[in-house]
Amino acid sequence: MTRKQFLRQIFLTAVALPALLATTSPAAPGLSLANPRVRDVIVVQRTVTPELMALDGILGTAVGEDDAGNVGLVIFVNSEGANPGEVIRSLPASIRGVGVSGRLTEPFRALAGKPGGSSYTAKQTPPIKLGTSGGWGHDLANGYCCGGTLGSLININGEQYILSNFHVLESDIVPGGNGRVKQDGDSVIQPGLIDVGCNVANAQSVATLVVRNALPASNVDAAIAKVVNGMVDPSGAILGIGTLSAQTQTAFLNQPVKKSGRTSGLTRSNIAGLNATVSVTYDNECAGGTAFTKTFTGQIIVNNRVKGKSFLAGGDSGSLMAEDVATNPKAVGLLYAGSSAYAIANPIDEVLAFFGATMVGQ
Repeated sequence: MTRKQFLRQIFLTAVALPALLATTSPAAPGLSLANPRVRDVIVVQRTVTPELMALDGILGTAVGEDDAGNVGLVIFVNSEGANPGEVIRSLPASIRGVGVSGRLTEPFRALAGKPGGSSYTAKQTPPIKLGTSGGWGHDLANGYCCGGTLGSLININGEQYILSNFHVLESDIVPGGNGRVKQDGDSVIQPGLIDVGCNVANAQSVATLVVRNALPASNVDAAIAKVVNGMVDPSGAILGIGTLSAQTQTAFLNQPVKKSGRTSGLTRSNIAGLNATVSVTYDNECAGGTAFTKTFTGQIIVNNRVKGKSFLAGGDSGSLMAEDVATNPKAVGLLYAGSSAYAIANPIDEVLAFFGATMVGQ
């Protein structure tokens, strides 16, 4: 069966679904997962995504908008694959009244960093603000040192923890190039090794790792480290953003968002997709081999090119994504992966639920 025939079969299967509400009117602000139009698209998305993800060249799906602003099914096509143009052309125009849009992008990658970049990398005087360079204190192997962003502060049973990504703080799972794996109590440092010449003596310990092994079993790329007394601003202030709200915000299409990260600093963008299913490949240590490929569901997609600049770059992994308001913004997601076209975030409520945590904020 050819790709076109297979896609046609997926289309015919979806037609057997019950009639859905129209989804062709222009999107309005506030199109969250609770919106009836978004939910109707999700019904079709859930039916066709498993078959689509099994095809070469398909990287994921999401609920998003077409060029005219109509809510529909977005299918991400690998621009580095074989004949991506043919894959785009083979997609049906609609499935059961739900419009289909193909979007070219490179494969989604976890955006930890290697040496390079210049923003938000300075060693701070304690107590530090977050949205800053940081990482596991032993994150060097195979001729490289790695790191990412110490994103935000959360509260678990009355104690404060730094929130970042699994692949920033916990991804070393083989002795490999550095003769060790991550362990409870390991030092989490600021700045990360990538910004201190790979010499931990030039950084400062701000927290201790609490191993939770979020991946590959769970649906979040998240990790935590218990704050060392006096080393982190207890208000949870983030560079360029300030203090957060203690409440969180559910993402909605076109929502303005911002983040502060190690490499690109304070950047702004907007939500491009909801309920995304995407696959991301992870290494087993800094500059190591492939450990596993994880398929995430229910993810937030963000436009990654804004006025010629990246919203999220390598080394920004672990950044907290917040609503773009001036004072005490609410957390929306935890950023962890992307391509040149799109960034990906775990919904913040799912991350907090995994740890039994709440945001530190006003």
